[in-house]
Amino acid sequence: QVQLVQSGGGLVHPGGSLRLSCVGSGRTFSGITMGWFRQAPGKEREFVAYISISGRTTLYTESVRGRFTISRDNAKNTVYLQMDSLKPEDTAVYYCAAECLGTYYSTSYSYWGQGTQVTVSS
Repeated sequence: QVQLVQSGGGLVHPGGSLRLSCVGSGRTFSGITMGWFRQAPGKEREFVAYISISGRTTLYTESVRGRFTISRDNAKNTVYLQMDSLKPEDTAVYYCAAECLGTYYSTSYSYWGQGTQVTVSS
């Protein structure tokens, strides 16, 4: 079992930045792949970013590439999503996910965080 607790998020103006954190507990965090997803009102949950166990491989959805950065600190059992140059269309509830069971961009992860709201508005 892995428990994921998220923090960060909030309201930011367009062009601003936010950092989301996701702390894992339970199983050995350093041996699990991690991802970030988001869900806007009335839409399906969509893939945002993925990071491998070592952290050497990172993958992003096209709409956030170059603006968002996923990283992990295995010593702190934490994965981060640094979000820069935020746009109104980035507004959504963001979820961290652990242990990818299928393709990295699908929702087939074993464990999910509680979600945190990110609102980009002037």
